[in-house]
Amino acid sequence: MSPGSLRLILRLFALVAVPFALMSCSSASVGNGARISRVKYYHLIPGKPISTQDPALIFERQHYLYGAVTKAEMLSRSGHYYTVFWKVDDRAEPVTVRFEYRQANTGLATKVAEQQVEEVRRSNTTRFQVTGDEYNTGGRVTAWKVTLLRGKDELVSQRSYMWN
Repeated sequence: MSPGSLRLILRLFALVAVPFALMSCSSASVGNGARISRVKYYHLIPGKPISTQDPALIFERQHYLYGAVTKAEMLSRSGHYYTVFWKVDDRAEPVTVRFEYRQANTGLATKVAEQQVEEVRRSNTTRFQVTGDEYNTGGRVTAWKVTLLRGKDELVSQRSYMWN
């Protein structure tokens, strides 16, 4: 086999393998005319300094602590922040975004937070947070699940690795 033909075979293999590898890395959940493209997570611990020079991470911390002056105000903002990015095909009817989660100090008890979105857009963002007394008594969030609902019909859901 000549070096030129070996190079051609490797290029063809790469041409076929790379798209499959990229598709397997996708974290989007798709189903029933809806899609959750990403769930962004941030854990804010005000008393613990961050050891990074990355301006994006420093900005995110400052963003969540903006306006907190006293130590009590800063501690009330400690906790978990989740941002859900999602889309639906049919934007005529409202959609409910349900966030279910479990915390370290509550065992397997599941807590639920829901937000009704009346004006559904092409691309939507919904935010949830577990902060303040809820975070201080329940502890850190150990598992979560996000579900898009229309009425009682589940359109799509995405969950953390630890959700069973």
